Amino acid sequence: ADGYAAAGYVALAPAFFDPVEPGVELGYDQAGTARGRELVAQLGLDAALQIVAAAAAWLQARLAGRGEPTAVGTVGYCWGGTVAMLSALRLGLPSVSYYGARDLPFLEDPALTTAPRAPVMFHFGEHDASIPPSAVEAHRRALPAMAVHTYPAGHAFNRDVDPDAYGKGSATLARARSLAFFAGHLR
Repeated sequence: ADGYAAAGYVALAPAFFDPVEPGVELGYDQAGTARGRELVAQLGLDAALQIVAAAAAWLQARLAGRGEPTAVGTVGYCWGGTVAMLSALRLGLPSVSYYGARDLPFLEDPALTTAPRAPVMFHFGEHDASIPPSAVEAHRRALPAMAVHTYPAGHAFNRDVDPDAYGKGSATLARARSLAFFAGHLR
């Protein structure tokens, strides 16, 4: 959120897991990842989308009250990448999805892919063991009008707090593309 705010956007990072475990803070270690997966399963994607919709409505009202433009988009990483994709397809919020490993079942739903409600941009690492090339191609087939980018990186290549995952060149290029996407869709 800080990076997008520094680029001139109003940024809001909802506390998705508060309905399950208020105030939870997770590390990027094995225990934090395992607990995150548990919380994701407990929360579910429908509840996550309700949180996104509520956050977007709150933000739009606040911006309108200040006389500012009210266009809202989303960006998400990993599980959040799937939340971002669904925010575009179901909620109509232009979105950027980084390495959404849970996308495939939704790409098989013609109700979502035939007439997407908003554009979505995808970023994938070419060496991501959780998202094989066939899954990336499934995105291109299901949503041919959407931008699907790949990078010579693995999963979580944008996670700058993790030197084992972070791919500076890939992250820099993906961020530039994401900012250009938002500049074009959040007028």
